Amino acid sequence: MNAIAIVRPDETWPAQFEKTAQMVWKVLGELAQRIDHIGSTSVPGLPAKDILDMQVTVAAESELDAAAERMVAANWDFRPGAQRDHPVPGLPEDEHQWVKRLVVEPMYRRRVNLHIRVAGRANQRYALLFRDYLRSHPDTAQAYGEFKRRAAALPFDNVGDYADLKDPVCDLIYLPAEEWAARAGWAV
Repeated sequence: MNAIAIVRPDETWPAQFEKTAQMVWKVLGELAQRIDHIGSTSVPGLPAKDILDMQVTVAAESELDAAAERMVAANWDFRPGAQRDHPVPGLPEDEHQWVKRLVVEPMYRRRVNLHIRVAGRANQRYALLFRDYLRSHPDTAQAYGEFKRRAAALPFDNVGDYADLKDPVCDLIYLPAEEWAARAGWAV
């Protein structure tokens, strides 16, 4: 069984993101509309797996493979099993809203999951709104962190099972995040 290790927040995660993002910009060039720090390491004070999650936004679905191929040419590993995100209840069910590509860092480098998503799609927005909502609601972030610590202690056969347990909890956080975004005038 794989152990999921949730670690205390590391104040150097943002700097590690910036360093990695500069390298990704050099590889992707004009294909990348933006590169964002997402996931738990992007939320100050939130415990997380010590893996940076990053999101590259491309303009069109036709650019997903081109971006992944450039990263693979730079020795990143393509994850063929991660071609889409889970659809979120209440959001568009169209599979194109959830398509993505996932590449991970070259071996023996800083652990990174690089999610490549299309601008304006539901999954691209989800990652950014989820992050910003947790940044603006530290009590919710603290409760989410406690859930992750407890979930990580469960006996999982693989990290995918951990993610499958986490997804509906994230969705429960995301629903009030949509209301907050409307009230606050939040936009991508």
